[in-house]
Amino acid sequence: MNNKNNTLKLFVPALLCSLLFLPSACSKRSITADSFKSTFLVIGYLPGRENLLQSANTIDYSKITHLNIAFINPDSAGNLKGTENLKAVAAIAHSKNVKIMASIGGGGAPKYYPSFLIGDKKAKLITELVNLAVESNLDGIDVDLEGALIDANYENFVIDLAAQLKQKNKMITAAIATVYKDQFTDKALAQFDFVNIMSYDKTGPWNLAKPGPHAPYEMAVEDIEYWNKTRGISKEKLSLGVPFYGYGFGGTAPESISWKNILLNYPEAIQTDEFNVNSGTIYYNGIPTIRKKTTLALDKTGGIMIWQLLQDDNGPQSLLGNINYVIQSKGK
Repeated sequence: MNNKNNTLKLFVPALLCSLLFLPSACSKRSITADSFKSTFLVIGYLPGRENLLQSANTIDYSKITHLNIAFINPDSAGNLKGTENLKAVAAIAHSKNVKIMASIGGGGAPKYYPSFLIGDKKAKLITELVNLAVESNLDGIDVDLEGALIDANYENFVIDLAAQLKQKNKMITAAIATVYKDQFTDKALAQFDFVNIMSYDKTGPWNLAKPGPHAPYEMAVEDIEYWNKTRGISKEKLSLGVPFYGYGFGGTAPESISWKNILLNYPEAIQTDEFNVNSGTIYYNGIPTIRKKTTLALDKTGGIMIWQLLQDDNGPQSLLGNINYVIQSKGK
């Protein structure tokens, strides 16, 4: 929708909106910041390995729409671990009008995971996940299976999981990365209510031979273009992932560092995307790039995703706060 400058052009859609009760007939100027935010997703991942309830109480729920608890995975016997306090956190999220998902997998998923994507173990895992969603009053399950776990059994796993979740009126979403693009089938992708593009980790401590930015702006542009244009996923079903952390290469640069600690140790680095430390360099997304990526996401996708919320600062230099500022400005 474009801004309307002509008085008559403004009047007619407004009249149609009031008479027909069709929000789509309204111009941008009739949309409040709050209603605009409600249509644009802000998905924040929250690690569950620490005190989940304590961590959940530190979040500014007014700035997110979805909370993904990472990660809930089966042990070798198929019993889900990390579910303590999940129902209590769901109650907190819902009291703030925020949806909550349990995310499975992750970059450090157990090596035995492939055996849970087939046969009786698959059936048990799906049953456990659906029961968890129902009993803990979650809004759904987020599938963050990566690398070798996006195997020949991935498609049938997500098809079966989606079918059972939807019977309970629960959502299914996924975290995807372009580096694994050839491993995702169109049929598998079609199962998800929306997908979060992990547009980061282009390089990192595992690839010291290739130091450099791990989440440049150009990567975000290319990732969105691929999943939207090449794979045909509608913009409303895409959200752009942004990192709240950086990686260091060389010298005394830390291998990995949160935005919170970048602010603490290198406060002069907030307006850039890299900072030199004793012959080494830290690469991250500073405030200007996070704002620019949020503008890109608002234009080209239906949301923005954050890995992860505990890495942010709570003060005026909060990256989530800057994301929210751009969203609110867009809605005015």
